[in-house]
Amino acid sequence: MALLRTCSCGDLLDGRYDRRRFLQMAGGVAVAAAIPFHAKAQGYGNYEAMLLSCIDPRTQEPVRAFMEKQGLLGKYSQFTFAGAAIGVVAPKFATWHRTFWDNLAATVQLHKIKRIIAIDHRDCGACRIAYGDKSTSTPEIETAQHRKVFAQFRAEAAKHQPKLAVETGLMSLDGQLEMLTS
Repeated sequence: MALLRTCSCGDLLDGRYDRRRFLQMAGGVAVAAAIPFHAKAQGYGNYEAMLLSCIDPRTQEPVRAFMEKQGLLGKYSQFTFAGAAIGVVAPKFATWHRTFWDNLAATVQLHKIKRIIAIDHRDCGACRIAYGDKSTSTPEIETAQHRKVFAQFRAEAAKHQPKLAVETGLMSLDGQLEMLTS
């Protein structure tokens, strides 16, 4: 009876693997990789939402806490990049737009989501990059800028995924979220 040896880096360096052993290892890895993927694929579907949020480290915990408070932990997919909705619609980030819409289409197909939740935040550096320093100079100007962004985002979402509900909110750095619907 042949004994299977476990892999060690020393064996690879010493040249103790021939083509047969390599193929045995590769086949085992392929089978092991296929089984978990198949099991995960069976779990796709019937999730609630896709969360669009910003990369800013200051917002990660407040956004997660909001999603938990909404009862959505484990029930949403997530797309995170600079500016959140700003990154999806601002001309400055035009090369990013298709990436978001393609990812949204994938999550609709895979996860059967029903809505998009876009959370922008105050004091956003991407907002200043896209629209200038004045765009965040006062809370009123900042809110007006995000209202424009969200209106454009909702219009684009209606073109790309007309069946999805769209929720948009502006989060302060202390975690308070103001829903902006128009």
